[in-house]
Amino acid sequence: MPASGVLAAAIAARLSDLGLPSRVEEHDRFASVQAEVPESLSADLWREVLEVVAEADRFGLLATSMNGRTLWAAVRKAVPTTGDVGGPSNQR
Repeated sequence: MPASGVLAAAIAARLSDLGLPSRVEEHDRFASVQAEVPESLSADLWREVLEVVAEADRFGLLATSMNGRTLWAAVRKAVPTTGDVGGPSNQR
């Protein structure tokens, strides 16, 4: 698993420990974590949740009247250096 996936899994595990069951998805350029946030989250728990997602490269909260509130965090995958693009056969 790439380092981004490991960090995303760690974030998801910590969110789950705080009572926010979460899921991890791998994408081409990043790994994402999503968790449903209940309406009755205390201020102290919000602080803890924000400390956890602050480890990601980006995070946010999607709130709609139809789907409730979804917390998300994204961890970028490492971008290959210029010499590594194209694989070993294309290096100069």
